[in-house]
Amino acid sequence: MANVVLGFAPTRRSIFSAPDAVKYADLTRARLEELGVSFVDINDISEDGLLHREEDRIKIEARFKEKKVDGLFVPHGNFGTEYEVARLAKELNVPVLLWGPRDERPDEDGIRLRDSQCGLFATGKVLRRFRIPFTYLCNCRLEDEEFQRGIRNFLAVCNVVKTFRKTRILQIGPRPFDFWSTMCNEGELLEKFQIQLAPIPMPELTAEIKKVRQDEGKIKEIMAYCRENFNVAIKDEELEMVAALKAAMKALAERYGCNAIAIQCWNALQTEIGIMPCAANSLLNEEGLPVVCETDIHGAITAIMCEAAGMDETRTFFADWTVRHPDNDNGELLQHCGPWPVSCAACKPTIGYPLAFSHPGAVEAQAKLGDMTLCRFDGDNGEYSLLLGNAKGIEGPYTKGTYVWVEVKNLKRLEAKIVEGPYIHHCVGIHKDVVPVLYEACKYLGIAPDLYDDNDDEIKAYIRGE
Repeated sequence: MANVVLGFAPTRRSIFSAPDAVKYADLTRARLEELGVSFVDINDISEDGLLHREEDRIKIEARFKEKKVDGLFVPHGNFGTEYEVARLAKELNVPVLLWGPRDERPDEDGIRLRDSQCGLFATGKVLRRFRIPFTYLCNCRLEDEEFQRGIRNFLAVCNVVKTFRKTRILQIGPRPFDFWSTMCNEGELLEKFQIQLAPIPMPELTAEIKKVRQDEGKIKEIMAYCRENFNVAIKDEELEMVAALKAAMKALAERYGCNAIAIQCWNALQTEIGIMPCAANSLLNEEGLPVVCETDIHGAITAIMCEAAGMDETRTFFADWTVRHPDNDNGELLQHCGPWPVSCAACKPTIGYPLAFSHPGAVEAQAKLGDMTLCRFDGDNGEYSLLLGNAKGIEGPYTKGTYVWVEVKNLKRLEAKIVEGPYIHHCVGIHKDVVPVLYEACKYLGIAPDLYDDNDDEIKAYIRGE
């Protein structure tokens, strides 16, 4: 959570109890600190530490922009000043979380001190007038489990949004000719989402490989890591090329300021360097730099979103939907030649030869079972959406490459969604339930969430604290 910083702007309105609003703002500050949340405060800007005056809002906006906050949290200590909240949110253009502490019982004279819930109703309406997307965590107490869950979910949403908006993908080579399904609209990605591509030709990669091979210490270190964490079933000179490719791709990603890579993994690469890139991809994926196959730019975007939704704590894997389970009508095989990170594996992986190619450098291992999220960002004809849902790993027949059999709630419904589009046979998986986070993040990114489990109401209920 340390990489996500919130702008903390508790609000009040003058006709309700100011002391109680200050009290609940301070209690909320303490609760955030207890949860380990990083936030920028306004105590030294507003005399009572609350947002309700225009002159303070201008200073608060400058402070939050200077500190580059990733999200705005606006607790309503009492009714709140809805137009100041909307003005601040409009200028910041970051995810917004609305919440207020549950109101107390009216006193013996029938007096209510705060009316926080009523103010949230007003603020939600004004944010809509300003066309500002926001996240709403239902009125609850600071000690309630849904408050902690809501804050953590919102932090993850902020992480997805800030990562997505800063995305630049290293594109190594054009897509393979036969893969018309992975074509993308580079200009449209930039125009709609500010996503940048950094395309380089294959000779630039091979030149970088020659350069990094001069650093024998680094190459030997990568080879030693491979021998420790993989069963190595290829020749030493082939493993050395795996290490050099890994180092070269990382250096190029850093040079061009990229947070993901999409590589034309076959077959021009094999002519140049004699190996499959799968093991090198696996090594970089394990380090949290997503690498996807077959120059699938939309796949790289998916991986970036999924990693960020998991708060960069759990590695993702890039897979093909391939064949149905022979015995389970809702079962499916997720498989690829071998780019999956070692932390996904249920056993010690092997670096060897892939299923459909004769060159070395692929990884073979079954992935861990258990609960996971599967998703795919894609689009065509100017419209983009995110297919997402839950799955669980199940037992199934052995197959080559990195693989896992999964079960979903309704495979026929999922299959139809993939075929009817705008999706293809590629997806990204993570051993974590990040469906609510990705679903909520979509509203800030201009992407339509597409739940293959058809459980929109269930996900919305979870987000609002039910």
